[in-house]
Amino acid sequence: MTDQPILIEQRTGYRVITFNRPDRLNAFNEAMHDALRLGLAEAEADETCRALLITGSGRGFCTGQDLNDRLAKPGENVVLGGTLEAHYNPLVRKLRALPFPVVAAVNGVAAGAGCNIALACDIVLAARSASFIQSFARVGLVPDSGGTWILPRLIGDARARGLALLAEPLPAEKAESWGLIWKCVDDAALAGEAQKLCEHFAAAPTQGLALIKRALNASAGNTLDAQLDLERDLQRAASQTPDYAEGVRAFMEKRKPNFTGRKGS
Repeated sequence: MTDQPILIEQRTGYRVITFNRPDRLNAFNEAMHDALRLGLAEAEADETCRALLITGSGRGFCTGQDLNDRLAKPGENVVLGGTLEAHYNPLVRKLRALPFPVVAAVNGVAAGAGCNIALACDIVLAARSASFIQSFARVGLVPDSGGTWILPRLIGDARARGLALLAEPLPAEKAESWGLIWKCVDDAALAGEAQKLCEHFAAAPTQGLALIKRALNASAGNTLDAQLDLERDLQRAASQTPDYAEGVRAFMEKRKPNFTGRKGS
C-alpha cells in the first residue's frame, strides 16, 4: 500500500524494510523518517532479529530528500541543517551502530542522501541497472548523511571529488569495480542474493559480528596502537559469548556450528 511510507516484513532471523514512496522514487518526507526510525528501533529491540535488509519499491532505491517539502514560499529563505540534525545524522549513526549486519539491496537509482544511506549499510548489493549519484552539487548543496566522510575512505580522494563536484551518475558495475559497493548483480538476481546474505547472517554468530562492526567503525579515527588495544578488548568480549564456544566445539567435532546469536552470561 502506497500510503505507508515504509513496509516492514519479519522473516526467520531477519527483517526487511522497504522504502515505499515509489511515486517519488522513495524520497524522504517527515512521515518516512518517523516510520523508519520506529522500524529500526523495533528491529534492534527484537532479540530474534539478527540482520536487516533495506531496499526500495518501484524503480528506485531512494533519491534522498523530497524537495517538495523544501520549496521556499515567496519571500521565505529556507535554511537547511535542522533536518540533518533531527533525521539524517541520527539515521546514519543508527545504521552503523545496529548490533547486527545491515544489507542494502539497491534496486534502482540511489541519489543524494539516499546514496549515502545505502553506503552507511554494512554490505551493499546493487542491481546492474542501478546507479549512485551524489546529486547535491546540482542544487548547490554539500553531500551530507556522511557522504564527505565515507566516499574518500571507500574510493579515494580523486574519485570522491569527481563524484561530489560533478554529480555524475556512477553505474553499479563501476561502483563495484571502484570498491564503493560489495557486489553488482543482475537485476533479476538482486532480491535472491540479498535474501541469501540475510539468511547467512541469521545463522551467524551475531554478537561477534556486532563486535566486528564496532572495530571497523572505530578504525578510521584510531591510531594503530589504539586499534590494537580495541581489538584486544573486543576479542576478550567475543571469547565470552556462547557462539565462540559453539564455534570451537563444532570445529573440533567437524560439524556445522549452531550459533544462537545470544549474549554471554
